[in-house]
Amino acid sequence: MNKVCADAAAAVHDITDGSSLAVGGFGLSGVPNVVIDALYDQGATGLSVVSNNCGVDGAGLGVLLAAHRIARVTGSYVGENKEFARQYLAGELEVELVPQGTLAERLRAGGCGIAAFYTPAGVGTQVADGGLPWRYGPDGAVALASPVKERRTFGDRTCVLEHGITTDFALVRAWRGDRDGNLVFRQAAANFNPPAAMAGRITVAEVEELVEPGELAPGQVHLPGVFVQRVVALTREQAAAKTIEKRTVRR
Repeated sequence: MNKVCADAAAAVHDITDGSSLAVGGFGLSGVPNVVIDALYDQGATGLSVVSNNCGVDGAGLGVLLAAHRIARVTGSYVGENKEFARQYLAGELEVELVPQGTLAERLRAGGCGIAAFYTPAGVGTQVADGGLPWRYGPDGAVALASPVKERRTFGDRTCVLEHGITTDFALVRAWRGDRDGNLVFRQAAANFNPPAAMAGRITVAEVEELVEPGELAPGQVHLPGVFVQRVVALTREQAAAKTIEKRTVRR
């Protein structure tokens, strides 16, 4: 049951070209930076990534993006990454934009074995009607657009069908974790990390503080170890190396 890997490199050694990844984090909070950096060093390319956002320029998933290792992104927010926008508009990157709550539920549903679900989010927009540009051509024209989604009415509310998401791997970051893979997330890191971890066939969790089995009370655990296959224990320096997306100070 001991799921602790020797290091981050060992945890990502079998991620191959073209693999799909669910990656936790929100902005720069709860991003598995150590594992992402190990994947950068490992060299896998042509990756399909599912994440709320694709990091920022020079940090998080932005490191893989800048190296042209990512071929497709499913996410809900892309506003803090200029290289992301450049690649998308230049036709170098395929992008599926999903309402934020829908994305979280698609990951959770996939992890729970739910094939699809209906939601009112996106009704009356291109999310439901189709036509959102997924990929541009070199000439700037839309080369691939989103399809029309199936609709169904429940009472007086129209909903669209959304499919659950599963991926080959998931990369997440937790505040505390034990050797069995039970995880506790802290503050903003608790949003997309749990559903991302659920969606991966093989989930790699980097933890800021590794504890022994039994030290986490059952009521404290946010994600049970059944969803986690590999644990990477961070050093004190790695755990403390956190960046701030937008720093605001008083004059």
